[in-house]
Amino acid sequence: MDALSIGQNAGKIWRLLDHNRKWEYNELKAETGLSDRDLNAAIGWLAREDKIQFETSQVDGHDYLYLELNLYIG
Repeated sequence: MDALSIGQNAGKIWRLLDHNRKWEYNELKAETGLSDRDLNAAIGWLAREDKIQFETSQVDGHDYLYLELNLYIG
């Protein structure tokens, strides 16, 4: 894993998140085919650049993490 591959994986996630919906972690993992390690690194890249926001919830004792794009208008 290097900065180039992390950046490319972040781009894959960015394009998926650009569909104006919330994505669960497992949905992103399945759609991208990335390993947990690669997906987490790419999410970290996007979070460091303040490109995504996180939302968590708990339903029936299960924790859910949702990701969506940060959009700034103005």
